Amino acid sequence: MTARIFRPAKTAMQSGKAKTQDWVLEFEPETARSIDPIMGYTTSSDMKSQIRLRFETQEAAVAYATRNGIAFRVIEPKESKRRKVAYSDNFRFDRRQPWTH
Repeated sequence: MTARIFRPAKTAMQSGKAKTQDWVLEFEPETARSIDPIMGYTTSSDMKSQIRLRFETQEAAVAYATRNGIAFRVIEPKESKRRKVAYSDNFRFDRRQPWTH
């Protein structure tokens, strides 16, 4: 019963950073998923895979896990190297590379 504590990354369908500021505690799967032979659904008998707790800070998530005796590992978030670029920067006269059609 090991849990992961992490900050979720921005999905490809988001333009903003909604739901990426909170820390999440979720349990790692104990059993592998299986395919139902009749319907073809992917099923799991692991009920802890449905638990997903949100915390405002990493310290609150760690405190909750230690208070309840849950083994955990913290996954540090990777900071994005995104720089802000405006559309008008494409037409600046002092560009490093010449603008071509």
